[in-house]
Amino acid sequence: MATFTGKVFVLGDDIDTDIIIPTEYLALKTIDDMRQYGFYPLRPELPSLISKGDIIVAGNNFGCGSSREQAPEVIKALGVSCVIAKSFARIFYRNSINNGLLLIENSDIQDVVKEGDELTVIPGQEIRYKGVSYKIGSLPDNLMDILNDGGLVNAMKKRNGLI
Repeated sequence: MATFTGKVFVLGDDIDTDIIIPTEYLALKTIDDMRQYGFYPLRPELPSLISKGDIIVAGNNFGCGSSREQAPEVIKALGVSCVIAKSFARIFYRNSINNGLLLIENSDIQDVVKEGDELTVIPGQEIRYKGVSYKIGSLPDNLMDILNDGGLVNAMKKRNGLI
């Protein structure tokens, strides 16, 4: 996975899946239809502000709540390159990997970054922000393969010679 730079949107702690995509919008036919309602209860304007490659930085317990796969799918559909948080709900974490959305745990960056700033991510190595390097852990090769292939379905198709 290549190095990337993006504009930051800062969110707080306990951003649950009902905030990421509220239940009433799950009846829409496609993720593309749902994405305009991403984060609606918290910040209704957010989908119109996010551009491809932007980064969400959040606090503890990001993605708590239900196990709906639409939550990471909506974030990915908004164009977010990754979510950096102090911690993630475990089922959300795996759903995100399976849907090709990179998540990075880091306990320091949320306390220093400001909304609208840019930061650079070198997956598996570090986050760079205003000349300071914040170390991050690497993911196992099998999870990186899933992310690099755009999600679990594509990874399995590739593994089975279907793409």
